[in-house]
Amino acid sequence: MSAKIIDGKAFAAALRGRIAGAVAELAARHALTPGLDVVLVGDDPASHVYVRNKVRDTAAAGMRSREHRLPAETRQGDLLELIASLNADPSVHGILVQMPLPAQIDTSAVVAAIDPAKDVDGLHPINAGRLAQGLPALVPCTPQGCLMLLKDTLGELTGADALVIGRSILVGRPMAQLLLGENCTVTVAHSRTRDLPALARRADILVAAIGKPNFVRGPWLKPGACIIDVGINRIALPDAKPRLVGDVAFDEAAAVAGAITPVPGGVGPMTIACLLRNTVLAACASNGVEPPAL
Repeated sequence: MSAKIIDGKAFAAALRGRIAGAVAELAARHALTPGLDVVLVGDDPASHVYVRNKVRDTAAAGMRSREHRLPAETRQGDLLELIASLNADPSVHGILVQMPLPAQIDTSAVVAAIDPAKDVDGLHPINAGRLAQGLPALVPCTPQGCLMLLKDTLGELTGADALVIGRSILVGRPMAQLLLGENCTVTVAHSRTRDLPALARRADILVAAIGKPNFVRGPWLKPGACIIDVGINRIALPDAKPRLVGDVAFDEAAAVAGAITPVPGGVGPMTIACLLRNTVLAACASNGVEPPAL
């Protein structure tokens, strides 16, 4: 193994520490406590874990945290009514509706119902449009965390050839926009891309976010490339507990790359840390307070 291991867990812990300091300063100087409301519909086990971690870390940073648990049979209209009440509540600075939602609820309608100023997931069409135009916006948490890790590892990104594998609205598309904002030359690959290994071999930066375990192989990579693995895949092993792996074949990639995020412990911890960051920024914007440098 020759690659530097990018420690997202340590970076996220440091970011949460800076956020806690900013929250304390906002309370002392402006009597402002950022508030995050998380809505969970149904009984998806993974969603319960994610929400529990978000609520825990929000409270640990000194922020107000409130959870709304709704049954799986909740009607779309009832969920939209709850979102409307949160939009109107001045103590609520961030609203996060945990995905996935039950089949009877239109996810797009729910995302569009959230006040863009409180859209700490960064998924509202207005925030997506502002990001595409290079304007200030609340940015989706996972790609924001990826960019922070890239800049911490590489410094200046201008001129880098970047490949984003995946085109979801949650990671792939906003990741490409963020890299464009850093003056990278960006290619977005997807399930219909021809000759993906050829694209990977020229990339200085490769961000994998496709949800396929060990899909990106070591021989595909440009020597010295920086690899950001967003994938979290649980695979079964004979006579052993299931384990988490990324979208990149880690051992193969680490022998070629210059730097790589592990799974777990890479991008994952950054997502919640950036959610807290977005909530602080939203609270400052809604109260006309200069945001802290985070």
